[in-house]
Amino acid sequence: QVQLVESGGGVVQAGGSLRLTCAASGRTFSSYRMGWFRQAPGKERVFVSGISGVGGSTYYADSVKGRFTISRDNYKNTVYLQMNSLKAEDTAVYYCAAASGASGPFSYYVMDYWGKGTLVTVSS
Repeated sequence: QVQLVESGGGVVQAGGSLRLTCAASGRTFSSYRMGWFRQAPGKERVFVSGISGVGGSTYYADSVKGRFTISRDNYKNTVYLQMNSLKAEDTAVYYCAAASGASGPFSYYVMDYWGKGTLVTVSS
């Protein structure tokens, strides 16, 4: 069982930055690939970024490429999402998720564990 707790959300002006943090429980953190998803009001939850178990591979949705950076620290059981050049359309609840297996897809349907989310609001 893996428990995930997100933090770092808040209100920021367009063009600003935020760093989200996801703290995970468990002793085999590196055996999970980690992802960030987001859900805007009235919309589906969508993939934002993912990272393999040892951090060697990273993946991004086209909408955030070049602006967001995902990273992980397996000693601290933590994954981060650095968000720069934020836009109003980035406003959403951001969820951290874990999938068993150090590599593989990041589809919403294959993620095994989810955090409760943290709200990011970007004001224009």
